[in-house]
Amino acid sequence: MPAILKTLQRELSALPLQERKLAETILASPDAVIRLGIKELAEQGGVSPSTVTRFCKSLHFKGYPDFKMKLAAEISHPATEATYQDIVAGNPLPMIVQAIEANHIASITDTTRLLDMERLEKAIHLLCGAGRIDLYGMATSSIVAQDFYQKLIRIGANSTAFPDSHMQITSASSLGPGDVALAISYSGETPETIDALRLAKAGGAHTMSLTSYGSNTLAGIADIPLFSSSLEEGMRRGDMASRIAQLHVIDILFTGMVSAGFNRYIPKLEQSYRNVRTIRKKQGGEYQ
Repeated sequence: MPAILKTLQRELSALPLQERKLAETILASPDAVIRLGIKELAEQGGVSPSTVTRFCKSLHFKGYPDFKMKLAAEISHPATEATYQDIVAGNPLPMIVQAIEANHIASITDTTRLLDMERLEKAIHLLCGAGRIDLYGMATSSIVAQDFYQKLIRIGANSTAFPDSHMQITSASSLGPGDVALAISYSGETPETIDALRLAKAGGAHTMSLTSYGSNTLAGIADIPLFSSSLEEGMRRGDMASRIAQLHVIDILFTGMVSAGFNRYIPKLEQSYRNVRTIRKKQGGEYQ
């Protein structure tokens, strides 16, 4: 099932009555929806056109045309069913290897289909021009934040990534206009991460979020909400596929930054690489 429809199905019971009626109409016949105008869809769902617009924006689309275009793209390139596989007792090792490969490939593919190029371009532009970049994330998301941090310092970007929630708050409190805060949380509901991003926003910093696709508090706060796949289910995997999906977006942001500021960043990237190789101690003919 496409990520958009999967998200609607997952969030159906939590939607307001009018938006739930609309979601049910979409889920019942998504192929028909992409051929309908906003008034036609509103009539079929028994709601007003303004409800359709509000519904689309609550899912972080620019409006109904944007929603319809992305739904059509997902339907025309459907994801392979039964790709995400949970951990099974006694699985032979070759099947485990195959399952993990399938999970990771699916998470990257699903995430790529959710990417909004306009938002990505704006995020990259702000990151390149930032006076300081704060990265917030707890637990698994803190690992993703640390990954972006080690990339950013290699190109000389002024960046911080604290796994401690108190330090995130302290750092966010000192941000201001011209700075950027990126908060990472798969659920989008991690209290510590939400608090840090709110403080950064209150200080005038540009705010971004990276969460699973759908309506969530963190994405609602961010100036630029970015999304990774929300199709991973099951409680035994330790957020493996979701971490890969988040890292996929981070790699896109970093590569986009270096590409956009090539003459500025490449010399620093090459210098950091040379310095690390020079300072390493050679042992037994190999760099350690």
